[in-house]
Amino acid sequence: MLVDDPTDSFLRYGLAMEMAGEGDYEGSVRQMQSLLADRPPYVPAFFMSAQHLVKLDRIAEARTILREGIEFARTEGNSHAAGEMSEFLTSLGALGE
Repeated sequence: MLVDDPTDSFLRYGLAMEMAGEGDYEGSVRQMQSLLADRPPYVPAFFMSAQHLVKLDRIAEARTILREGIEFARTEGNSHAAGEMSEFLTSLGALGE
């Protein structure tokens, strides 16, 4: 399906999730980063990217992605996504510091 429409954000997100499901968190993060580079970025990619970065012990990067995602979600009026990312950011506490 991606061959037919390589710009489909939902399909690209699904591919990233499949990669993560197979343990390829690096590949998943790369795919998520391409979704975040889109204008507008694909909001769910902020949260999932951060989760996968944590699995890779890249906590500082995860925090940065979450902060960017929270800000973007708020500007888009997506309080649910902003809330989820805020909770995850808080749950990281001092992890990785």
